[in-house]
Amino acid sequence: MTESRLTARGLTLAYEERTVVEDLDLDVPHGQVTVIVGPNACGKSTLLRALGRLLKPKYGSVLLDGKDLDRIPTRTIAQSIGLLPQTPVAPEAITVADLVSRGRQPHQRWWQQWSEEDERAVTGAMERTDVTQLAERAVDELSGGQRQRAWIAMALAQETDLLLLDEPTTYLDISHQVEVLDLVRQLNHERGRTVVAVLHDLNQAARYADHLVAMKAGRIVAQGRPSQVVTADLVRDVFGLDAVVVPDPVTGSPLIVPARPWQAEGGDADPATADTPVAVGASAADSG
Repeated sequence: MTESRLTARGLTLAYEERTVVEDLDLDVPHGQVTVIVGPNACGKSTLLRALGRLLKPKYGSVLLDGKDLDRIPTRTIAQSIGLLPQTPVAPEAITVADLVSRGRQPHQRWWQQWSEEDERAVTGAMERTDVTQLAERAVDELSGGQRQRAWIAMALAQETDLLLLDEPTTYLDISHQVEVLDLVRQLNHERGRTVVAVLHDLNQAARYADHLVAMKAGRIVAQGRPSQVVTADLVRDVFGLDAVVVPDPVTGSPLIVPARPWQAEGGDADPATADTPVAVGASAADSG
């Protein structure tokens, strides 16, 4: 079994009286890319918040190297776990360079403020996310995609062994989505970073994940390699979507092709819409 530094045991998470995740166990495979998928409001982002100690469990615990996160100093956690939340908020008028530089705060002490290592980490993170030319721009003046890349750069500059990303491709066009996910794979392959990401796009998840976790109604219903997990039955059970699963022609990973309503019912295609593609994740009603 693959070693795991970050684990959850009997984890129940709630917002006041509303339980979102219940009695969940999870072992994050060390040195791999884990992607969490599932329908809206199934607990994906809530689980990620708990893994990064942004949400205290109602029951159970999250463990880092066998120690409860609640008993580990905040600075120690920040040196080990980097977290990019779904909707981060930047201080007013802060520049991109200043934002990315804040990723180095966990590594600094009162006797050692800014070092060549800090400069190298920030410069490299900005180059890899293509925001170097935006260094002096205010974050709140950027487009959604530019702002997202600046936040990702800050998380990369933190240079933690564990990186948690909540929908890192939000606001990005398809080209930058691929660039960001390729970067995640590169960080994993070349630097051995363990990554846990929440993604909405099941095809992207299947393509980039080593370990796929499918959630529904606050519970894990399946996990493992995408080739083992992603089936037509799982897509129907978790997302309520009839689909065909075929090999991706480029990577060989599972590729989900939504079935058209008339195909699912055994009818003939409507010639008026025969060439209209159906987006992954769209319901039968949306595509009709």
